[in-house]
Amino acid sequence: MSYGFLDIAVTPSVRAAQQSMGADHHWQGFAGHRAFDRFTENEAAFIAARDSFYMATVSETGWPYVQHRGGPRGFLKRIDDRTLAFADYSGNRQYISLGNLAANDRVCLFLMDYPRRARLKIYAHAETVAPAADPALADRVAVPGYRARIERIFRLRLEAFDWNCPQHITPRFTEAEIADAVRPLRERLAALEAENHALRAAATANTIKGEHS
Repeated sequence: MSYGFLDIAVTPSVRAAQQSMGADHHWQGFAGHRAFDRFTENEAAFIAARDSFYMATVSETGWPYVQHRGGPRGFLKRIDDRTLAFADYSGNRQYISLGNLAANDRVCLFLMDYPRRARLKIYAHAETVAPAADPALADRVAVPGYRARIERIFRLRLEAFDWNCPQHITPRFTEAEIADAVRPLRERLAALEAENHALRAAATANTIKGEHS
């Protein structure tokens, strides 16, 4: 059975490098692995929880370009088990990724979950869709409350994906994740401060009462 992601990633030059390093035997005989060409509910949940990802494109001169994309959690939409999409708003107006995709529609995405030390990498073919050409898709990828106009939609057709091991992924946490983690401590501290305030008030009242008795 095909391994999907490695079928694309492992080119003749990669195989030569593996062989020269004595690692080629590690990547032979992947019988029993699924093709990784359909998103399951596991990948769907992972994608829906992301608030950023990295997207690599390649220019017609052969130079790669990696772009960081960010937004509210779930802004990268899974349309079906082989399709992703996201809205492209006006940014720095360099249009490097857009220009690269006009020459080569291949992209590679890295989706990171730093707290859980997980990463999903995706090979796909990208196309641009005018919002007016598919209003339903435009509504689906629009970010609620974001006033900027959608310039285009990137629709990504899955070729293959794979999961990386967690080694060397340093856990990092967003401000919202830290706030959620320390909320019980803040609530407990507030309760103790209120209790301390009440005890001090009671002690003061008893002292005053004793002075006037």
